[in-house]
Amino acid sequence: MVNVNDGGVQAITVDANRGVNWWGEGWTLFTKNAGLWVVFALILLIAGVVLSFIPFLGSLAVSLLTPVVVGSCLLAARKTEQGGTLDINDLGLAFKSHLNPLLILGALFLAANVIIMVVMGVLGFGAVMGMGAGGAAHSMGGMMAAFGVGMLALLVGAALYVPVSMAMWFAPALVVFRDVPPVNALQASFAACLRNIVPFLLYGIIFFVVAIVASIPMGLGWLVLIPLTILTTYLAYRDIFND
Repeated sequence: MVNVNDGGVQAITVDANRGVNWWGEGWTLFTKNAGLWVVFALILLIAGVVLSFIPFLGSLAVSLLTPVVVGSCLLAARKTEQGGTLDINDLGLAFKSHLNPLLILGALFLAANVIIMVVMGVLGFGAVMGMGAGGAAHSMGGMMAAFGVGMLALLVGAALYVPVSMAMWFAPALVVFRDVPPVNALQASFAACLRNIVPFLLYGIIFFVVAIVASIPMGLGWLVLIPLTILTTYLAYRDIFND
């Protein structure tokens, strides 16, 4: 293991097989309070659907509050690991203890997503969608050009979203467990993910497969996958930041 230090936060590079083991250990934690974890996921999904019907303000609230909710779930994960029994109030733990810094993370995440959308728009994604809507009125050559531009915009957007995701992955955990300032937490999270790229590649492959399986029974498997992902994130944080 290699010790590194980013913004005063010490991290380590873990073995590649940890990217697989996090799933098994996460499942063990999940089964300790499986019923309540599913209830948490159901509440979050319903809240997300309700907010999606509120123009602009709904999506703004989701972006700002997501790190706060994740922080609460991470605190609940530690409570589970230490043998505690969850209760419904645990879904609001971070609202009481770390609301402001987590809201700042949400604001930074929102700003990053807006920038990505602007870049995709500059690349012609909006225009391509307009052409696609009236596809019958365009020549085959025009449609192929539109498809090419659209694919370029999507690929650039995906490439930009990867480092944003890396910066956000451990940031809520660093805030709630170590009181790391938001910007420093983003920097430390990105560096830690970059130094553990191999275990995270393995982790990502498993997530992709599990996500497909979770989506088959009318998406009901996500009621398990959402909390399981939180638990695996907690375990990865604990390993990589030696907590």
